[in-house]
Amino acid sequence: MIPPLRPLNAMLLVFCASFSASVLAHNPMCECKAIDAEQIKCTGGFSDGSGAPGVTLDVIGYDETILVPGKLGADSTLTFKKPGTEFYVLFDAGPGHVVEIDQADIEAP
Repeated sequence: MIPPLRPLNAMLLVFCASFSASVLAHNPMCECKAIDAEQIKCTGGFSDGSGAPGVTLDVIGYDETILVPGKLGADSTLTFKKPGTEFYVLFDAGPGHVVEIDQADIEAP
């Protein structure tokens, strides 16, 4: 027969379970590079090495207008034409899993 959990033991069990879930969490990662003067390729994924196919990756103007709406392909990449206005890239895999990349941080070819 298993003895019933005491309140303190139950609280400790809940704490340990929530702590172990946070240890398994992974951070979003996104990198964008210019292929040439006209094209930019972004690759997204997570710190545990997993890819991010289907994750939203939008190109947004400084006025918050979505210039290029997109989703990462099966290879976790998206290639788009460089906008003629100032922009940033938003990788959005959900709450707590967001990465912003300013145009100034995109590597030249």
